[in-house]
Amino acid sequence: MRIALLCATRRGFRVLEQLIRQQPEAELIVFSFREEAHEPPFLDDIQQLAEAHGAAFYEARQVGAPKWADFWANTPIDLMLTVSWRYLIPREVYERVRLGTYVLHDSLLPAYRGFAPTVWAIINGEDHTGVTLFEIAEGVDSGRIIAQQRVPIGPDDTIADVMEAVTQSYLAVLAAQLPALLDGTAGRTEQDESRATYTCKRIPEDNRIDWTQPTAVIYNLIRAVSAPYPGAFTTLNGHRLYIWAAQRVAVPPYVGRVIGRVIEIRRGEGVVVLTSDGALLIQRVSWEGEPPVAAEQILNNLSHTLGR
Repeated sequence: MRIALLCATRRGFRVLEQLIRQQPEAELIVFSFREEAHEPPFLDDIQQLAEAHGAAFYEARQVGAPKWADFWANTPIDLMLTVSWRYLIPREVYERVRLGTYVLHDSLLPAYRGFAPTVWAIINGEDHTGVTLFEIAEGVDSGRIIAQQRVPIGPDDTIADVMEAVTQSYLAVLAAQLPALLDGTAGRTEQDESRATYTCKRIPEDNRIDWTQPTAVIYNLIRAVSAPYPGAFTTLNGHRLYIWAAQRVAVPPYVGRVIGRVIEIRRGEGVVVLTSDGALLIQRVSWEGEPPVAAEQILNNLSHTLGR
C-alpha cells in the first residue's frame, strides 16, 4: 500500500506520526514546504520524521508543476491525505490516486470553507468549531464528507487551546476512518450548498486592534491570533505593540472616556485599557521583534493611549 501525505505545520507532523503507527508496513511518500518567516518551524521536523521511518520526502509547494509530471505519471498512489496544505492540488494529480484523495479541515463543513477557519471561528465568538474529513473536489472545501467531529470553544480559549483540541480530533478521525478509506468502504455524504459559508485569507494588517470596536470584538481578536500566530497589535507613540494575553474586566461607568487610554496599573496583574464600551486587562505585551513581558513594564503611565 502506497500512501501519500501532503502536510505542513506541527499538526502535519503529528498526523504523520499517527500514520506511521497505524500503517507501519505502508510505503509512505511525504510532501511539505518551508514555513513562512512568522511561523514556528516545521519542515525540518517533518522531513526528519519521514526519513527516519523510510518514507520518501519531497519539498514542494506546487505539486502540479511541470517538474512533477513524470513523478505522478510513474508513481502509482493508493491513497492520498492532505493536512494543513495551502496550495492547489490539480485534478490531474488527485484523480490518479486509486482510492481517492482526502482532506482534513478545521470546521464542520459546509460552514467555514476556506482560510484560517479556526482563527475566524474565535474572532466571530463561536462556541464551537470542528473537524471534517472530506473527499477532495474542484470547489473550495466542497467535496463529499467522510466524517466530522465537533470541537467546543470556551469563552476564554486562545488559538493555542483550540488548535490542540482540533489536532486531537484530527487524530481521532483519522484513527477511526483510515481502515475504511483503505478498504474502500467509507461512506460519503454530499454537502448542503445552501448552508455553505466562506472565510477570507488573513494578512498581517488584519491583526491590528481597532479600539473603537466593542470589548468582545477586541478580546476575540487577541485570543484568536495569539501565539503561535503573529499576535494582535496596536500602536503606542507610533510604534507597534503586540498584545499576547488579556482578560475581560469590569470597570465603573466612564463618562469621560478616551478610547485606548490606560486607566489603571495593577501590579502583578496587568494594565486596564478602555475600549468603546468597557475595558480589557492587558497582561502580556511586546514591542515588535522583542520577547513578551508583563504589560505594566511598558504600559506604565496613565497618559499612555493605545492606537496612537
